[in-house]
Amino acid sequence: MKYLVAILGLLSSLAQADVQPFTSGSLKKIQDERTGRPFILALWSASCTHCPEELRMLGQWVKKYPRTDIVLISTDSPAESEELSKLVQNYGLSSKQQWVFADPQPEKLRFEIDRRWYGELPRTYFFDAQHRRLATSGLIPHEQLERWIKDHVK
Repeated sequence: MKYLVAILGLLSSLAQADVQPFTSGSLKKIQDERTGRPFILALWSASCTHCPEELRMLGQWVKKYPRTDIVLISTDSPAESEELSKLVQNYGLSSKQQWVFADPQPEKLRFEIDRRWYGELPRTYFFDAQHRRLATSGLIPHEQLERWIKDHVK
């Protein structure tokens, strides 16, 4: 019985680690799945200089506050999904929902996410329970993340 539970747990974590294609309408789907609940939307790239530090910090916060709902969106391509999954796993975020830009014109996806976002990374959105959002470009200030988690994660 313990063996079966362990296998089911492993399969569950593998299923969660799947990188989904982020296309037009994906943000609405993400928000609809979280109606009435706060979450963090973190955009990053494997080639981004500061993204590893941010992913490391988010991974540490997830250990401290496991109920924190974080959605990861890579601005790379679906062809890199396996590498992206490994990177996310290295930072302790493999249980979090993962997406990757899957449109030949990524500008359209950026515009759909935020008309005032020009592609700088990392880019993080803090959504409250009513889905009002606060955007941060660059590394998230530690104090901002801590304050948001304490205010929104129960």
